[in-house]
Amino acid sequence: MHIEAGVVAGAKMLLSYGTAAGVLGITAKLAVDNIKENGVLSLVLKSVIATIIVFCCFEVLPHYPIGVSEVHLILGTTIFLVFGIAPAAIGLALGLLIQGIFFAQFDLPQYGINVTTLLASILLLNFMAQKIIPQNIAYKDISYTQMLKLSVIWEGSIVSWVAFWALYGQGFSAENLSEVFSFCSAYMSVVIIEPLVDLAVLAGVKAFTSSNCNIFFDKKLHNCTIKSL
Repeated sequence: MHIEAGVVAGAKMLLSYGTAAGVLGITAKLAVDNIKENGVLSLVLKSVIATIIVFCCFEVLPHYPIGVSEVHLILGTTIFLVFGIAPAAIGLALGLLIQGIFFAQFDLPQYGINVTTLLASILLLNFMAQKIIPQNIAYKDISYTQMLKLSVIWEGSIVSWVAFWALYGQGFSAENLSEVFSFCSAYMSVVIIEPLVDLAVLAGVKAFTSSNCNIFFDKKLHNCTIKSL
């Protein structure tokens, strides 16, 4: 989902600065709320783990530039369900930033675009999860159908944002439409694989039950009370 350099350029980049500021501002608000509910240490630990996972997805796992962007396995749905919305959003933003600073400096000018794609998608996932999962149901107890719906929402949002940035930056020329189509077609492999990984993680989580959570996981994973280690 890393938009290629030059796809959006010049004055059009201003939109990405505004959207990035918006999603990062919402993430900051979620982080403050999380600290009030669970404490600083819990947020920091979950965010660090989420950042490591995101960085590995971006830099260690196979990733291929196709069309207007790159195809990545990001595991956003799993990170969201296991760690919660605030740590997941922080992990996505920091993982992307760390990769850009140390390994892909050419992606830094597009950081506003890419972070918008990720955070807007995880915020949509959080909103839809509240609609799909009843309030009194722990994440470990959701059905595989519900998990599949969440995975498709996450992947669909990523693809939609990439397509938006490409069309916004380069218009509706035949060449650009072909590049967008190439990316969307290639990303279908991720749409197929990532939900399977999400379902496998859910199956693993279902194997464990607990009346108390620890500070490494979102308390809604088991609908339990945070217990300090």
